[in-house]
Amino acid sequence: MSKARHKQPFELPDFYVPWPARLNPHLEAARVHTKAWSYEMGILGPANDGTQREVWSERRFDGMDYALLCAYTHPEAPSIELDLITDWYVWVFYFDDHFLEVYKYSRDIQGGQAYLDRLPLFMPLDLAQTPPEPTNAVERGLWNLWQRTVPSMSMEWRRRFYENTKHLLDESMWEIENISEARVSNPIEYIEMRRKVGGAPWSSDLVEHAVAEIPARVVQSRPMRVFKDTFSDAVHLRNDLFSYEREILEEGELSNGVLVVEKFLECDTQRAADLVNDLLTSRLQQFENTAATELPWLFAEYGLNPAEQAQVMLYLRGLQDWQSGGHEWHMRSNRYMNQTAGRENRELSIPLPSGLGMSAIKLPLTAGALGLGPRARSFSHVPRQHVGPVKLPKFYMPYSTYLSPHLERARRNSKDWARRMGMLDELPGVGLYIWDDHKFDVADVALCGALIHPDALPEQLDLTACWLVWGTYADDYFPALYSYTRDMPGAKLFNARLTQFMPDDVEAVNAAVPTNPVEIGLADLWKRTAGPLSAYGRKLFRKAIQDMTESWVWELNNQILNRVPDPVDYVEMRRKTFGSDLTMSLSRLSKGDAIPEAVFKTRTMRALENSAADYACFVNDIFSYQKEIEFEGELNNGVLVVQKFLGVDKDEAVLVLNHLMTARMKQFEHLVAKEIPVVIRSFDLDTDGQEKLHKYVEQLQQWMAGIPMWHAAVDRYKEFELRDAAIPKFKTGNLGSLGALGTSAMKVAELFKRERP
Repeated sequence: MSKARHKQPFELPDFYVPWPARLNPHLEAARVHTKAWSYEMGILGPANDGTQREVWSERRFDGMDYALLCAYTHPEAPSIELDLITDWYVWVFYFDDHFLEVYKYSRDIQGGQAYLDRLPLFMPLDLAQTPPEPTNAVERGLWNLWQRTVPSMSMEWRRRFYENTKHLLDESMWEIENISEARVSNPIEYIEMRRKVGGAPWSSDLVEHAVAEIPARVVQSRPMRVFKDTFSDAVHLRNDLFSYEREILEEGELSNGVLVVEKFLECDTQRAADLVNDLLTSRLQQFENTAATELPWLFAEYGLNPAEQAQVMLYLRGLQDWQSGGHEWHMRSNRYMNQTAGRENRELSIPLPSGLGMSAIKLPLTAGALGLGPRARSFSHVPRQHVGPVKLPKFYMPYSTYLSPHLERARRNSKDWARRMGMLDELPGVGLYIWDDHKFDVADVALCGALIHPDALPEQLDLTACWLVWGTYADDYFPALYSYTRDMPGAKLFNARLTQFMPDDVEAVNAAVPTNPVEIGLADLWKRTAGPLSAYGRKLFRKAIQDMTESWVWELNNQILNRVPDPVDYVEMRRKTFGSDLTMSLSRLSKGDAIPEAVFKTRTMRALENSAADYACFVNDIFSYQKEIEFEGELNNGVLVVQKFLGVDKDEAVLVLNHLMTARMKQFEHLVAKEIPVVIRSFDLDTDGQEKLHKYVEQLQQWMAGIPMWHAAVDRYKEFELRDAAIPKFKTGNLGSLGALGTSAMKVAELFKRERP
């Protein structure tokens, strides 16, 4: 073993690189231009920011070769565009190293915050605004680049680019604070924060600048969000693998995915690196899967014309170029650990022509390079296996709740409401009961409401219970009508119709006529809930409901493909399938105007809510594992996701998921103790605002405490009830009762399920 290899903390894995890297012919011109620009801005040369620190020497600058990075990541950019893009990357990497040198090493939180607070002044959306005189190379370079970049782009793009640039600047403080506290983040927190501080969403914005701006109306759609997020995660995880030695062993950083996995799973560095590479592969395959299965629906649903479709496709190709080009640059730059990269397992490579830019398209025939592991595991699930009951772990729960005294009233009134909505009746034209009186009583969702909102007034608890009834019934209704038949068009139509029953004008006569209990119930609840809300409050509440119902279509897509979800995609979609935002919104909207809406948009509050949501979702996954996997043929379950990704059995997966629940709960506690006081000071909340914010946090704590208590109390997830519920309840008891289009397959599926031992 060579000396260089001996010093490496781990062997780099074989990377999955599905798209070949290409090299821009304007590379040399970009190298000349960006070096001259760096001297002009003060990035190279004598320090002019008062620190007397030389962050980069010219020799180090040449070795990092950011022009090569941009020539690989933007292979078709014209020369002027390549110069601009290269200058941006020089600037952002310089900012990162300058911030490290001046503020991170010294743990200067106050100075670092003051430094960061000035930078948005050099990114005005309206270029008629004049920023202050720059005082250092970072400010000077930012203002120069901003003027050269934004004039050709829409205001919508400018806002996005401003936000993503601000994120990668501001969240540097998160890294400093973690270093100061010697705190390593948990895996979910790390992925979320790395997107902000790592800058890949910012890079994807520059891809738009270089190739094509995305049509504004699809920017926030699920497929486009997934493309940006998977791109970002893959870029960052790859960088974590190459930069581990420099960041962890030399710079004392704690923000690195390999370190996060090491600490979370308590495994050795090589195992952690291999798992990070598996996740990187899984994220790239999520990108591919979304393009193949969700993009055609996006084009159809939003009515994109051929030119707009071409814009989207050019953007996606730009992200692919960046992905492969970024990998090739990491293999060459002196900034990273790459001495042995790409030298292992090459004896099986397919021979290809040599020449400039061709090294990236050598195709090693290894499982890692072909991405076989994550892909095979995600598609290998056999539905309806016997798994047996889950052995419940001991949950970490530092909070408590109590039972509302109005429970019996809520039980009675919510059941009467469900009966009026038709939820306890046979579905017309189908002959199938989704719920009967017994199934309603077994679910006992009013008990859940009485635990998560214990201090609600009687009318408030009635409304909460009815929303929980509606959400639980709809969650059972959707798979019964669409999952068994794999009816994606029907599912899309069902979901699209629901928006009609959530109008802005609550009192207006709705032209749409509800045709099933889900629509009837939603129309009734919307009128009862949305009436007192402001226009913005209705928009927020409507989105929470839409996110939940749209997520069921995502689950159906996985069912059709028999694909166990990618871990990151699963966590982010699970919050929606569980309806977390819906129940949280009920609490949030009750706070009135005492808490500024901007408070809820802060990183702290979003992290608080996401941590709470993940804890509750994973509780449900553990309790419902046998119900979903064995009796319903589901595969959208966190225990199963962990099983497939880590290659462990059910019991080990439950322990890992419970460990993740504990980590999220401890993050919640950390946020309450350390960051909520900062939010209060930042927004200068008065006594009333502080009291309501603390009350909202307390309600989240009760919500988290109540969820596992409800799951343990009801029979909905117990094996004896699951076996009884597996026998379908048909009024006529024969196939002739299923007259509705597309329902015969559902009846056959139910009959087969009844025959299972």
